[in-house]
Amino acid sequence: MRIILTLILALATAVSAAGPRARDLGVPFEGEPGALNAITDVAGVTVGQVTLIEDLDGGKKVRTGVTAILPRGRETLELPVFGSWFALNGAGEMTGTTWLEESGQLQGPVLLTNTHSVGVVHDAAIAWRVRQGGTDSEGFWWSQPVVAETWDGDLNDINGFHVRPAHVDQALEKAATGPVEEGNVGAGTGTICHEFKCGIGTASRRVAMDGREHIVGVLVQANYNPPRESLRIAGVPIGQHLSEDPAHREGHVADGDTGSIIIVVATDAPLLPHQLKRIAKRAGMGLARMGSTASNGSGDIFIAFSTANAAALRGAPLSLAEVIPNAQLDGLFEATVQATEEAIVNAMVAARDMEGTEGHYAKALPQADLVALLEHYGRLVK
Repeated sequence: MRIILTLILALATAVSAAGPRARDLGVPFEGEPGALNAITDVAGVTVGQVTLIEDLDGGKKVRTGVTAILPRGRETLELPVFGSWFALNGAGEMTGTTWLEESGQLQGPVLLTNTHSVGVVHDAAIAWRVRQGGTDSEGFWWSQPVVAETWDGDLNDINGFHVRPAHVDQALEKAATGPVEEGNVGAGTGTICHEFKCGIGTASRRVAMDGREHIVGVLVQANYNPPRESLRIAGVPIGQHLSEDPAHREGHVADGDTGSIIIVVATDAPLLPHQLKRIAKRAGMGLARMGSTASNGSGDIFIAFSTANAAALRGAPLSLAEVIPNAQLDGLFEATVQATEEAIVNAMVAARDMEGTEGHYAKALPQADLVALLEHYGRLVK
């Protein structure tokens, strides 16, 4: 039954992916996006998602899923990437960060799910890795998966533990390059932002440096939830204008600045782990542009990795790595801020109204009102 539901949802999300993105509505953004305006603009990065939507007896509803990001696609099984992480506010979880901090290497995929499914996803990721055969790049049979979460319990029957190992396998196996589904999909199926329905979002930026072009790509699982009044898009106080309209206050969503956001930053720029930590920190500035203040109850946790320097990570006794000097990182910092902001707006624009568990309901950001307000403030791109 669950496999059938997943297939049905794949068709539904394909329709959603065909809808307008934020730029299509005329939202102005800084910077030049990559060809797909997605994290998969970084060569080698693949994304797979499994969406779980099911109505159960007694008013409970399943609204959750799994999102998998493989830094080097299938080659992720054998070859790590340099990486780092940063917690702007730590009311959340991202596993595997102790070894990531110690080694400076991300040795496997990044998996996103709901708070109460971290354990099953963690175990399933290890089992999947074992089934692929072969040791890691250093000859060891071990895994420390990176699994991050946000709490989707407003809309999802989170204590029903509906994510299964098979769903993790599906997300990993279907990971691919190309366009990334956004909105009510994967780990973003049951998430909420600024009291509106939210979800998965992605964006990218091109960065020119000394005659070479690099890409910064961002994917967000956006579930942070400050008051609606704080929502800003392209500098316009959208939330203040929608907060007084009863039509946009329907449903039962969490009040106050609770919830979380996981931000994954990928780049093909040759950076070392300490530089990637600096990149990860800048994701918080893109979040701030949206109106978040990273409150006490928010789990704002970011991870960044670089797909460059493959030769230096193959385990040779002596390896040389290419690196961009610190003094030349500003363009990458700026690209991270810009792509993070756009990824969150893309998540909101792609999301659709959702009826959740036990009568809870989250309405999507009204696109017509967004366009009208941008035009009113002279910010609409026509």
